[in-house]
Amino acid sequence: MKSLFWILLTCVCLNTSFAKDAAPLADDPVVEQRLISISEEMRCLVCQNESLAGSRSDLANDLRREIRILIQEGKSDDQIRAFMVERYGDFVLYRPPVKPITWLLWIGPFVILVI
Repeated sequence: MKSLFWILLTCVCLNTSFAKDAAPLADDPVVEQRLISISEEMRCLVCQNESLAGSRSDLANDLRREIRILIQEGKSDDQIRAFMVERYGDFVLYRPPVKPITWLLWIGPFVILVI
């Protein structure tokens, strides 16, 4: 019984020693607030039904890091959105613009509802 106790205690100690620290936020709270504002308007490309701000996928973490770098480089919100759309397409936006290539995104649900 004592040996089982020591084995369990060792396992618990090992698990806590390998725990990861929380990812650091930006040094500037203004940058972090702007990052949250921009990333709430974008869709996680892995989860697809979560915002980029709320997703914990590795890709979402990478995209938030990229947005943070663009903010620190002095890019405007519109420039950052344009960069993300250029790289990942209109699907990355929660509200894609209405244009011929996105008509299916805007009209598709209504067509399915009618059928």
